[in-house]
Amino acid sequence: MSQVPSHPTESNNSATTTDVTPVVALKELVSRLHREQNKIQDLLSSLGFALRSFNNLNQFLELIPLMATRVTDADGSALFLYKPNGQIRLEQLHWQDSRQRKNIRKALEIASSQVTLVANTAPLATATGILDAQMHHQLGPDVQIFGTAILVKHTERGWLYVLSRDPEYSWTETRQKLVRLVADQTAVAIENDELAVELRKKERLDQELEIGAEIQRRLLPRQCPSIPGAMVAARCRPANRVGGDYYDFIPTNQNQIYLHNNRGSQDAGRWGLVIGDVMGKGVPAGLIMTMMRGMLRGEVLHGNSPGGVLQNLNRVMYADLENSHRFITLFYSEYNPQNRVLSYSNAAHNPPLWWHAATKTITRLDTLGMLIGLDANSEYEDAQAQLEPGDTVIYYTDGLTDAAAASGDRFDEENLVIAFQEACRYCQNPQEIVDYLFEQVQQFIGYERNNTDDMTLVVLQIQ
Repeated sequence: MSQVPSHPTESNNSATTTDVTPVVALKELVSRLHREQNKIQDLLSSLGFALRSFNNLNQFLELIPLMATRVTDADGSALFLYKPNGQIRLEQLHWQDSRQRKNIRKALEIASSQVTLVANTAPLATATGILDAQMHHQLGPDVQIFGTAILVKHTERGWLYVLSRDPEYSWTETRQKLVRLVADQTAVAIENDELAVELRKKERLDQELEIGAEIQRRLLPRQCPSIPGAMVAARCRPANRVGGDYYDFIPTNQNQIYLHNNRGSQDAGRWGLVIGDVMGKGVPAGLIMTMMRGMLRGEVLHGNSPGGVLQNLNRVMYADLENSHRFITLFYSEYNPQNRVLSYSNAAHNPPLWWHAATKTITRLDTLGMLIGLDANSEYEDAQAQLEPGDTVIYYTDGLTDAAAASGDRFDEENLVIAFQEACRYCQNPQEIVDYLFEQVQQFIGYERNNTDDMTLVVLQIQ
């Protein structure tokens, strides 16, 4: 009799079971790795969203140890940051086991208190090693640690550590990269917060500068006065929002002040015409200019000669200017409409230019005198000029003559004299002269360039 063969299906099922088991295991492994990858991506995406959305740095830093723990499957994570004095501070801690968290925190705080470093005074590896040693000492050998520095613009600002009690836990290259990625996000958050603080400071400073500029604009004459037998025009162009140039038209008696403030009729009393320049630019120069304006206006009412006005002003301001290491050039004059006499005194300012209509020539109005604030005992000379109909006087600051072209050449006084002669020949009034002279300076330095110093010009023309 022939032997009955064994059932082929039994043999096939056994082979299939043997072949399918590793395939299923591999699929499960791939699926688990895929889930882990998605989890890490979701966590990092959440961290990126928080970085973009949070306005409060502390809120963001609270997430860092949690994220570092989750992406590395560790037991916990600790964030350490520098204090301004170089002391290292435990900023945030996350620990999975709430029962152990208190002891872990205490150990880490003790470890960080033993380390004081001034940022960038020690090599990075040395600084990290000191904290590593203290953490190992306080946490014991059962806790594995891995730390990476938090660098903001190549400056060490703290460390991010990941901790594990699992003896089988290993610091794989992937886990180390993930910790560094979280540390880099932390550095970006710290830098963004510091930039935001600086921006707020700048905005406050801009507001203060704008207030200062507005105050200064209000202190400069809003319009030129009506002087019998004369016409005046002026312009001040500061290099910054707040400048150190000063000009003014000052009534020399109370009746003039009343008429001028109330836009009344012309008064034949003397008018003070003054121009000055505080050394320097910006807010400090603007503050000194404001202080000087008040003192000068008060001094003019005492009825002294121009030289006496400058002498008294210098004595009053000397103490304040000595401490500020700044000085003032100032030209003060008084025009008498009744006899067309211009009385003046100069404290080392650029001498005004006087155009003689009869002779078509130019002379300078100057006297001996030191800078305001240089010597408390300085004396100032008085002088007078008899002006005639058609004569024109320009007062100016060195911002016009020092204006530089791209080549480095300066406009200088010689070019100003030539331009002034042309203006007196062809311009019809003081405002046209102001416009023409500023146009000549701008044309010289180039229309694409801005003035680097304050520019001020005042024109007095006798009718």
